[in-house]
Amino acid sequence: MGLLDHFHPPLSNRRHWHAFHNAWATYIASDLNRQLPEGYFAEPNVQFGIEIDVAAFEEISLLTSRVSENIVQLPTSSRQEWIPSPPTQTVPFSPTTEAVEVSIFNSEAGPTLMAAIELVSPGNKDRPANRNTFIAKCQTYLQQGIGLVIVDVVTGRNANLHEELLHQLAVRMMPLNTQLYAAAYRVVERQGQPNLDIWQEALAVASPLPIMPLWLRGELCLPVDLNATYLRTCREQRIEVDTAKIVK
Repeated sequence: MGLLDHFHPPLSNRRHWHAFHNAWATYIASDLNRQLPEGYFAEPNVQFGIEIDVAAFEEISLLTSRVSENIVQLPTSSRQEWIPSPPTQTVPFSPTTEAVEVSIFNSEAGPTLMAAIELVSPGNKDRPANRNTFIAKCQTYLQQGIGLVIVDVVTGRNANLHEELLHQLAVRMMPLNTQLYAAAYRVVERQGQPNLDIWQEALAVASPLPIMPLWLRGELCLPVDLNATYLRTCREQRIEVDTAKIVK
């Protein structure tokens, strides 16, 4: 069984894509932890929507209503009302915190990020602001010498974030001519000059997924077996073979 289309019927009607991506990231991290030497670990990080670190809630309950009966209300004239001033400027804003990634750390001197795997979500490809946020994060990884792998199996959006990243880095490569792909990046110094090594593989529905190189800072490279972890995720998510036969 090769790659399935998780974003169109019939599979999209029977399984949630975000649950699959969550599980896939977990199994990729598990597979890497079996390979990593002592002092390293991999962990998944999955975020969808906007997380609130500090929130204020309004809750009306029988308990609070009873307590309020015992509170002495001040006269209206004694209350101090605060009204905020108008904002200095208002601009359009499209926040996005969607992330499906596997991070590899070195724990010898506290967790230090050594490499990252990004599983593209529909939100990453949704609009220019979201794409720019994703590209900026990947560019930051590379500027810090962090090995990176990007995997895009999202069939519901047409943007190619790999090619947009290359454009941002002013790198010219033969285009893949596909919206589904896996790409790996490594920053390495040769003859006193930093170089960016790039691996790219076109993906297709119903075809097996490749093994991609994940370079950690230094010379350590791990194989990321996308197909094996993908098939394991399908089994664990109980995606039956007869369902998988129908692909868009």
